Amino acid sequence: MSIDPITAQVINGRLESTSVEMARKLVRMAFSILFKESEDIGCALVGTDGWQLSEADTTPLQMGPLPFAVQGMWKVLEERGEEIEEGDVIVHNDAYLGASHSPDIDIIVPVFHEGILAGYSCTTGHHMDLGASKPGTSVIDAIDDWAGGLRLRAIKLRRGGEDVPDAWNMITDNVRIPELTIGDLRAQIAAAEIGARRLIELMDEMGRDQVLEAKRWAEDYSERMLRAEIAALPDGEYHAEGVADGFPDMDDPAYKNLTMACTLRVSGDELEVDLTGTAPQLPDMAINMPFQGTVTVLILAMIRSVLLDTETHVTVPQNEGIMRPLTITVPEGTIANPTFPAPTISRSMPACVLADVILKAFSEVVPERCCAGSAVLGAFSYTGIEDGSYWGHWDIFEGSYGARWTKDGMDAMDTLFTNTRCAPVEEIESEYPLRCRGWQLNDNPIGHGRFRGGVGGKRDFEFLVDGFIASEHDGHTFSPWGLAGGLPGSPCSMWKFDREGAEAERVPPKTPVMAAKKGEIYRAVAGNGGGTGPPEERDPNLVVRDYRDDLVSLEEARDVYRVAIDADSRSLDEAGTARLRSGEGAGPEAAA
Repeated sequence: MSIDPITAQVINGRLESTSVEMARKLVRMAFSILFKESEDIGCALVGTDGWQLSEADTTPLQMGPLPFAVQGMWKVLEERGEEIEEGDVIVHNDAYLGASHSPDIDIIVPVFHEGILAGYSCTTGHHMDLGASKPGTSVIDAIDDWAGGLRLRAIKLRRGGEDVPDAWNMITDNVRIPELTIGDLRAQIAAAEIGARRLIELMDEMGRDQVLEAKRWAEDYSERMLRAEIAALPDGEYHAEGVADGFPDMDDPAYKNLTMACTLRVSGDELEVDLTGTAPQLPDMAINMPFQGTVTVLILAMIRSVLLDTETHVTVPQNEGIMRPLTITVPEGTIANPTFPAPTISRSMPACVLADVILKAFSEVVPERCCAGSAVLGAFSYTGIEDGSYWGHWDIFEGSYGARWTKDGMDAMDTLFTNTRCAPVEEIESEYPLRCRGWQLNDNPIGHGRFRGGVGGKRDFEFLVDGFIASEHDGHTFSPWGLAGGLPGSPCSMWKFDREGAEAERVPPKTPVMAAKKGEIYRAVAGNGGGTGPPEERDPNLVVRDYRDDLVSLEEARDVYRVAIDADSRSLDEAGTARLRSGEGAGPEAAA
């Protein structure tokens, strides 16, 4: 059967609104700060072919893996000889069969319409603890996939509409904070059931065949839109490389300065993304990235952000049609396509660096659609035992964006493909024995340019009791890159103080779980994004604004931007600026 575009758009709009409703209600029903404040969740409706009917508007890193998780679930059930039945609720988190990493637990609810399997309603979210070898989810030194926590491989939590008590008991007895894990799982199930009901209602109203035809129409539409954008690019190869910190304090060079490589090959209306040259996997450090659930997802997010940005395009649905013009090549045994059982639980930081490298490769062909290098977000596990019970907080700490082609970079933001939020200090302090001693923009050098890079944050947390801390961060070694003549930004860092005013001790970017004493203060400093365009082309009035905001000094204004500022009035010296920009005086080379 065929479908007219208006009907197809109406149906696909209903599907999208269903996924968004699922996400909003999941956030409202959730127990953990990670779900309800940071919104580290994803929701999607998936068809019986294993590809999206629709997805929500939360983080790409959570929504993107859900089709792959459904496909991975099929493989496990087929191996066991199990059937999918109406009323089943299935939990899945195998990072080698579609999941993003083990803490991102997928709930999959099969949707039956008039007795026929018609799709799947799926939710996912990052759980604070899943019984890994150490508390929290920043288990950097997991030696294999089992050390990352429970491997829930297509386990039925409900069978035919009835809970499976043994499955629930197994999870409850093997996590450190069961009230959070079970509470969030129950919220995920409820949100997925809402999606299932909405899909059935839509099929009742419009007809199942009509809904599936609208899905095919959307896939063809997405394919056409992406192919048109690829075809407008010049044929050729475009290459970029970057470096993830890895473990700078280790002696073995295989564990530090890990190369991330990307070659884009454009041929007509097809695009290959080749990550050949990326560093080998690490056998006993958990920063390897699952190929489907992390690497493929971040590649798709970067392609969409460059070629199908919503600022220049009507929203193009994410679905199987997006995959058709693409070839993704990643050699097995690399950090971007590890082989089982290499650990993956702490894969987010190298993934952020890889996303930045893909954007850098695109800047070789369409720089006007790209930003300069971004400073990646950080993630820190604060945990401990109080009154005989574990408490735990996985804290998401902002990064900053590189400057865009016609705008400054965004300050203190989650970057690139994760799209999560920092939790409010008030809730952190009310829930956990932590106190925020300070949270502000950092005072490190910015990425100078015609448009400046974003500025990251600086935050101090004090332990009010003895506990544990682990760090997932990157960008401590190298600064975010500048674009089209812009200057690099500044790197990230992390520090420990045994009390306020004490001398700081540097903490490595990736720190396995270690003891933290009452009164110790941990400071995370985000990096600053790179600049875009020559600094001497920046609007002098913007330089004055940056000076008043303490982002540039008088010397930087003069030597980097060739702008003269009257120190007494804190205003632009137009005559002095004209002299500097005519070549009289220092230029950007003096400060570079």
